[in-house]
Amino acid sequence: MIQTWVINDDELKLSLPEEFNFKENINYLARNSNECLFHIKNNRVYKAIPIGAETLIIEVSSEDGDHLIIRFLGESMQTTTVIHAEVVRYVREWFDLDRDISPFYSMAKEDPLLGPAVDSFYGLRIIGIPDLFEALCWGILGQQINLSFAYTLKRRLVEKFGRSVVHDGITYWVFPSPEDITGLQVEELESLRMTKKKSEYLIGVAQLMVEEKLTKEKLLNLSNHKDAEKMLVKIRGIGPWTANYVLMRCLRYPSAFPIDDVGLHNAIKHRLGKELKPTKEEIIKLAVNWTNWESYATFYLWRYLY
Repeated sequence: MIQTWVINDDELKLSLPEEFNFKENINYLARNSNECLFHIKNNRVYKAIPIGAETLIIEVSSEDGDHLIIRFLGESMQTTTVIHAEVVRYVREWFDLDRDISPFYSMAKEDPLLGPAVDSFYGLRIIGIPDLFEALCWGILGQQINLSFAYTLKRRLVEKFGRSVVHDGITYWVFPSPEDITGLQVEELESLRMTKKKSEYLIGVAQLMVEEKLTKEKLLNLSNHKDAEKMLVKIRGIGPWTANYVLMRCLRYPSAFPIDDVGLHNAIKHRLGKELKPTKEEIIKLAVNWTNWESYATFYLWRYLY
């Protein structure tokens, strides 16, 4: 367990695992200037997170490299032990702090494709999307468009249907809940320049979650990631790529493998110095030693793209 203790009324301190580099994770978070769900300033991350009926603004930083400091901003509420525990749980999941990635490093250092990546980006973690609905929406939004436009669509969705809090003149947004989306008409999402199909997919997923036919707990209670993938791909608008992306970023299955990801193909092409993208069969051969660490292998290769 990572030790956690309260320093004072508005600050928490978390011990970090050895294989963690805050700067590397900040570099990942800062990869797109159009991100709307957190702000980065002076190597500190600022984010609004919902805790029950409240919305807290937190600042996450690391001065010594051995600890994360979580500060509570604004005049929102008196923090309690329960709130501290929820915030710590969220941050630990967000940065994947509970995972021992030393076996991944041991494997990767012997792998010709991954070895340079783990040397260059040591301490990088898979930055998570703890909220299942947000992860599913992000996966759907990103289908068959470039990443830049996907961020634009997310911002439009969040600013139209999410909620926000303001602190020191800065607006902090929280991703819409399933309840915010399920009652919408397709045309309301199409007005954001979203396709009709994507609009239908988002509303459909929201409805399943409102009805509790789809929950994070149900997916995590399945025996393995393949069963979770099968459950997800039965949902309209979710194919193998989206399912594995969610398994990787939200459900935290280290063996999730979005093998059809264009970014992964481009990263491998770049690293191998090839003119053509690798075929699926070639990727399978390259990944022969990645068993149970496919998600981390993918994430580290993506790092070459930004």
